[in-house]
Amino acid sequence: MANLSNIHLTKLVKKIDHTIQGVEDDMFPDGTLLKKGTKVIYAIYSMGRMESIWGKDCREFKPERWLRDGHFMSESAYKFTAFNGGPRFCLGKDFAYYQMKYAAASIIYRYHVKVVEDHPVVPKLALTLYMKHGLKVNLHRRHAAEIQKHFKFS
Repeated sequence: MANLSNIHLTKLVKKIDHTIQGVEDDMFPDGTLLKKGTKVIYAIYSMGRMESIWGKDCREFKPERWLRDGHFMSESAYKFTAFNGGPRFCLGKDFAYYQMKYAAASIIYRYHVKVVEDHPVVPKLALTLYMKHGLKVNLHRRHAAEIQKHFKFS
């Protein structure tokens, strides 16, 4: 679930907008004509909160939206635009996912993580989106017996 939470947060917190300039006449899937040199800007921050894309619960924190029949299912790169799509797809996407999973697994394996009570969880709008007051958490070390019960050794 931690990995899904991080993916969901990526959907919500990616802030940097993208500008594309056409090098030749083109057409959007809906039939809108784009003349050569037209600049198209799309707002990733807004797209992560659009009901028409994500449904009525688009503003809710729901990591399970990435699960289908209990298995992780990624969305189209044109719907989940955090790593772009098409020929300009982010080459570092897989590395970013591995790094996120490793960090989350390492922390959750060793600690219970709980957000400090009454800590304001508020985004700060800037070039990249981050927490205005940081994210204060309490870490409680897991006991060895608790960790071992999740492993089967033969």
